Amino acid sequence: MAKQEEVAVPIFSSLEHVYCEGSQLDEAKARFDVLKSKFNQVFDASTPQLFARSPGRVNLIGEHIDYEGYSVLPMAIRQDTIIAIRKREDQNQLRIANVNEKYTMCTYPADPHQEIDLKNHKWGHYFICAYKGFHEYAKSKGINLDSPVGLDVVVDGIVPTGSGLSSSAAFVCSSMIAIMSVFGENFEKKELAQLTCECERHIGTQSGGMDQAISIMAKTGFAELIDFNPVRATDVKLPDGGSFVIAHSLAESQKAVTAAKNYNNRVVECRLASIILGIKLGMEPKEAISKVKTLSDVEGLCVSFAGDHGSSDPVIAVKEYLKEEPYTAEEIEKIIEEKLPSILNSDPTSLAVLNAATHFKLHQRAAHVYSEARRVHGFKDTVYSNLSDEEKLKKLGDLMNESHYSCSVLYECSCPELEELVEVSRENGALGARLTGAGWGGCTVSLVKESGVSQFIAAVKEKYYRKRIEKGVVNEEDMGLYLFASKPSSGAAIFNF
Repeated sequence: MAKQEEVAVPIFSSLEHVYCEGSQLDEAKARFDVLKSKFNQVFDASTPQLFARSPGRVNLIGEHIDYEGYSVLPMAIRQDTIIAIRKREDQNQLRIANVNEKYTMCTYPADPHQEIDLKNHKWGHYFICAYKGFHEYAKSKGINLDSPVGLDVVVDGIVPTGSGLSSSAAFVCSSMIAIMSVFGENFEKKELAQLTCECERHIGTQSGGMDQAISIMAKTGFAELIDFNPVRATDVKLPDGGSFVIAHSLAESQKAVTAAKNYNNRVVECRLASIILGIKLGMEPKEAISKVKTLSDVEGLCVSFAGDHGSSDPVIAVKEYLKEEPYTAEEIEKIIEEKLPSILNSDPTSLAVLNAATHFKLHQRAAHVYSEARRVHGFKDTVYSNLSDEEKLKKLGDLMNESHYSCSVLYECSCPELEELVEVSRENGALGARLTGAGWGGCTVSLVKESGVSQFIAAVKEKYYRKRIEKGVVNEEDMGLYLFASKPSSGAAIFNF
C-alpha cells in the first residue's frame, strides 16, 4: 500500500466522502450551492469546471520548529477553504472573487512571471502565490502548458483569518490544487506539500511547511506526525476520552504583515544561533556560514558536547555557548567574522528583519527549539505507551503546558490575550492548554476530557468571551466560529460534479 504522501489528491464526485453526514454535510452542501451561485452571478452565467478544498489545522505540539527541520504534530480541522475554478481561453486575466463581500474582486494578468507587490497587501495575492508556484513547478517537470490562459475563480474560506489555524495555507493549498487540476495535472501529496510551502514564500513569509503538509495529507480520525526532508506523515491515533477545544483570543495574528519583527525575526535568530553554535563547537566560521542553515544541522554537535557532560540534551550546549543576554549585530559579526547581510545572502525578507531588529535573543530561541522538538516525540511516545488512557491524557496535557511556557517565555510569541485565555482554560478543567500557530494572537488549543467539553466551553465563554461580547468585540451568535471542539478531519480533495 502506497504511503499517503506518495498518492495524489483524491477526486470525488460527491461531498459525502469528505464531509460525512449530518449537520456537517448539510452545511457543506449549502456552501457549495452558494459558491456555484456566486460563480454564476459574477462570471456571466458560467459554471465552474471543478472545485478544490483544503482544511485549516491546529498544531497540537511542535511550535516554530518546522522551519528548523524538526517534526511537528498537527491535525486538520473541519473548517476549510473551497474554490470554484474555470479556465477561460478567450481572455488573459485572473479574476478572483470571494463569497464574502468583505473581500472585493482581485484582478491580475495571466502572467506566471508577475511580481507580487508585497507593499500593497491584497487577499488575492495568496492565489497568485499558488499560480506562480504551479507554473514554475510544471516547467521544472517539463510539462508544456502552452500560452497562459485566463482563470475565473470564486473562493469561500471559513478558517478564521489571523487565528493561527492556517487560513493562509488552506487558501494557498486549495488554490494550488484547483489550478493544478484545471490544467489536467495531479501531483503526489509530498510534491504538493513542498511546493505550496515554497509558494507562500512569494508573499514574504519564510514558512516551515507544517501547515501545508497537514492540510494536504490529513486523514479523518488521526493527527499526523509530520517529518521533513523529505516530507512524510505518520498517523497518530489520539487516546480515547479526550477532545481538543480551540478558542480564538480575538487578537488577530497578521503573520505576513508583521513578519519582519515577529515570525521572520525568529527564523533569522535561529539561523544566527545555529551558526554560532557550530563555530563554538569546532567549525570554521566560513564552513559554518556555508553549511549550517538550521538548528537541526548542529544538533549532532550539541548532543556530542552534552554527552561529554553526562547528558543527551542539546540545550546543555546552548547554556554553555550562547549567552542569555541579547546579542547586538556587532557582537554576532565579531564571532562569525562576516557582516550579517552577507551571511543572509541579502535575502529581502531577512534584510527587513535586520533593519527592524535592535538585538537578537539567540540563547532563548535555540533553547525553545531543542526542547520543543523533544516534547513532540514525548507526545508521540506517550500516545503509543502502555499507560492507561487517563494517564496518557494527563501526560499529554503536561507536555502542552510545558510547550506554552516555552513559547511564551523563551520564544516570546504569545500576547496578553493568549496568556489570559490559557489561564482561563486551565482554571476551568483543561488538562493542558497552549497557544497554537505562529502566535502573537490567534488561538489556543486545550486538551479536555470528552465528558466535560460542554461545561468547559460554557465556562470559557463566560469567563473570557462574555466581557468581549458586551463590548461588541464579538457577536454572541458567532461564538461557534471562535470556540469549538474538533476531532481530526480529512485533508485536501478535488470535486468534479
